[in-house]
Amino acid sequence: MAEDPAETVAARVFDAAVATSDVIAIALGDRLGYYRALAGGHRSPGELAESTGTDERCAREWLEQQAVSGFLEVTGSEGDRRYGFAPGAETVLADQDALAYLSPLARQLVSAAGHVPQVAEAFRTGHGFPWSGHGADMRESQAALNRPGFLHLLATEWLPAMPDVLAKLIDGPTRIADVGCGGGWAAIALARAFPHAIIDAFDLDRATVELARRNVAEAGLEDRITVHRQDIGTADAGPYDLVMAFECLHDLPYPVRALEAMHRLGATVLVADMKVADRFTAPGDAVERLMYGFSVAICLPDSMSSPHSAATGTAIRRSTVEAYAHEAGFDRIEVLPIEHDLWRFYRLG
Repeated sequence: MAEDPAETVAARVFDAAVATSDVIAIALGDRLGYYRALAGGHRSPGELAESTGTDERCAREWLEQQAVSGFLEVTGSEGDRRYGFAPGAETVLADQDALAYLSPLARQLVSAAGHVPQVAEAFRTGHGFPWSGHGADMRESQAALNRPGFLHLLATEWLPAMPDVLAKLIDGPTRIADVGCGGGWAAIALARAFPHAIIDAFDLDRATVELARRNVAEAGLEDRITVHRQDIGTADAGPYDLVMAFECLHDLPYPVRALEAMHRLGATVLVADMKVADRFTAPGDAVERLMYGFSVAICLPDSMSSPHSAATGTAIRRSTVEAYAHEAGFDRIEVLPIEHDLWRFYRLG
């Protein structure tokens, strides 16, 4: 007998609900510091609670959930159980420097889910819901997700795709602009890699700028990185040897205006944005589904919180980036041969 299509869809929704419960628990573990406390060894519920300042009964329930879901392993017998990471889980859930680190993704998704009523209202009115409305979990998790890639790959794998630019950065001195800088980790990575580089980082969200300034200060790079709360369109500090814009073009309400400003300020512009399919196809693959999920819950409402927005959305296709760049006056648009699961890299000139 053929399977009932409704049962197939119901099974898919049920599986998604189970996965969502894991995401919520991972977000709790990240926020409460449980994963950091578990790094390097096994802990009892009492030890975990004491080291994190949380309730022991709640800690035990969380540990059991993580063990049932396969993220933690259990030793000992009932009444004396101890919990530690399953193979590979510590890297993904606790190592903030690892390229596979994904705890912040769960925290980001839970933050988005917590604002569904506001996003629903934005859908009714078309007036949008701004990034700032999502609060600390959203901006901190976004910065934490991008941090490992910037610190490990930006100077060593991404910039070598532009040998002439890399040579200039190595020889120095150089000036760099980082547009939509987020937590400031791209600027920090480049300042560490190129000691003669002076970097101006730009963002519009007040709390994000404060976060970036804290990160820069903790890195001891305030003498070479300046974080501005400023629209790149009003910046007049160029020319720059390199202008970068990572994972932000699709969020900008006026992307052509921003690209025009980047074109004016620098000879070479590096844009990295989402690596979605070249054309809409339904059903789509996992990346396409993820990007539309972010677009519905976060990016499109954010962009539409500004009047007369381009309303691009997270699923920004190659043809859209190329059209924006041409309209902004760029003659050269090159997709760089950089391997990345989620981003496509464009050199504009």
